[in-house]
Amino acid sequence: MEALFAQVDYWHWWILGVLLVVLEVFAPGTFFLWLAIAAGINGVVLWLFPAFGWEYQILLFSLLSVGSILGWRAYAARHPRPSPQPALNRRGQQYLGRTFTLDGPIVNGYGKLRVDDTLWRISGEDCPAGSRITVTAVDGTVLKVEQMRDNG
Repeated sequence: MEALFAQVDYWHWWILGVLLVVLEVFAPGTFFLWLAIAAGINGVVLWLFPAFGWEYQILLFSLLSVGSILGWRAYAARHPRPSPQPALNRRGQQYLGRTFTLDGPIVNGYGKLRVDDTLWRISGEDCPAGSRITVTAVDGTVLKVEQMRDNG
């Protein structure tokens, strides 16, 4: 085993780092990226200190890998990136502020509204069919609406 690792040079670590980056391209998830960075740093350390034993190389790679992954996760938790589409996969949120015309009445506080290809349950004050309503909130799968008032 010693003879196998005795031939490990700094450029071996750099090649491993490049292979891990290529693997990251094909399996995205920013996991292999941190292992690649650890391999690259390990290569730099071995380049600066050529007598660095293989046992310490493996130990350093392990510590750098775990440290970089945990460090990134802690950083990402403290600095979340805002989504460019915050309502994505939350269809009800996409209708907030939109105005629709009722096909059927709202009776006893509840009714139905067809939006695009979906029939939504709505809640609000009673109003007849043909009324103009605005979506003001979403409660689970129920759109909360208000009747638009004429200003004249």
